[in-house]
Amino acid sequence: MLRIVIAFCLSFTASAALAEIEIKQVTSPGGINAWVVEEPAIPFVALEIRFRGSASLDLPGKRGATNLMTGLLEEGAGDMTAQEFQTAREGLAASFSFRAFDDTLSISARFLTENKAEALDLLRQALVDPNFDQDALDRVRAQVLSGIASDEKDPNTIAGNVFNAAAFGDHPYGSSSDGTVESVTALTQEDMFDAHRNALTRDRLYVSVVGDTTAEAVGEMLDDLLGALPAEGPAAPEDVDFGLAGGVTVIDYDTPQAVALFGHKGLKRDDDDFFAAFIINHVLGAGGFESRLMTEVREKRGLTYGISTFLVPKFHAEMMLGSVASSNATIAEAIAVTRAEWARMADDGLSAEELAVAKTFLTGEYPLRFDGNAEIAKIMVGMQMVGLPPEYVVNRNHYVEAVTLEEINRVASELLQPDDLHFVVVGKPEGLTSTQ
Repeated sequence: MLRIVIAFCLSFTASAALAEIEIKQVTSPGGINAWVVEEPAIPFVALEIRFRGSASLDLPGKRGATNLMTGLLEEGAGDMTAQEFQTAREGLAASFSFRAFDDTLSISARFLTENKAEALDLLRQALVDPNFDQDALDRVRAQVLSGIASDEKDPNTIAGNVFNAAAFGDHPYGSSSDGTVESVTALTQEDMFDAHRNALTRDRLYVSVVGDTTAEAVGEMLDDLLGALPAEGPAAPEDVDFGLAGGVTVIDYDTPQAVALFGHKGLKRDDDDFFAAFIINHVLGAGGFESRLMTEVREKRGLTYGISTFLVPKFHAEMMLGSVASSNATIAEAIAVTRAEWARMADDGLSAEELAVAKTFLTGEYPLRFDGNAEIAKIMVGMQMVGLPPEYVVNRNHYVEAVTLEEINRVASELLQPDDLHFVVVGKPEGLTSTQ
């Protein structure tokens, strides 16, 4: 068992408090790895479980199966119906959350120490022995179909779906993990068991536990909870290149305000230049009202209520994206200003002052993320999934501080490619037409 002690300062207005976190790396007798933080002060445990793969493992013709299956995990398990399962969970004051994303199936559990054994047994049944009863399947399917129908009318979702389809084609990233009306309608109980067997496997498992427990107890707990899951799953999809060239795609849609999703290729999370790109993104569009795009597009010209950018290093592809909404009469100008600002940062880089301000903000806000057992558990499991060591939380701010202005401006010229930006615009934009 490896122990990493992490100490950092949490700043609250005029005072500062020292917080110490001891991360213990545990391997259960059955070979399940986990990170554990013991915090006995409150009789409460936060458990975070992640399975890598998730909706990207949907079988051909079964798009949406993993998403639907995940929605059924709390709808009856073992010898309990959906109602009996919910009643048992509520009686224990436990909280379970199940979510399926493109690359990750996420399970969050919260329970009181006094109810630990019963809560974990209930969760084990949901994960290992789900029923997938037909009545529950039909009910949850109806909810998913309702969501798909709603998304078909949502400009932001339309933009995302069109953008992803053009960028990634037949790769799982090219279609919604929710599936389509046709694919979800056709899913069967057998498809649910297939999706469960493929997605919840121990070879893609990551776990963190924070709260009133011990590292020694966690090993046995994890074997009881997860040991009966399949050892291995199917092969993950191949990596895919970002396949969308620069330009504009207009989706005609009757709405007074057009929305645009834009972006181009990004870089991997483990790239040596990631922290430089992280700071660049903050200054360009992720820094709220202090970002350049907010200053140029909103503050100076009043073209939008908000514009933002974000790095998206997915497991099989990397993007740098942004989004903006503006009236149909002004969206073309908002796009032109965005592209010009993208080019200005690529050509001229950041100033020394901008870099200093960004570093101050990014290093100052980082410790504030560790504000409770549940948040710490989420951070730790996320670190595991991208291959970061426990000591990363000690070194992270050093990585930010170590980035030089020379590095920043080199990476800006390499990462930011204004001619490669593709804008998918949903609305009735004036003076704007598709270029392809």
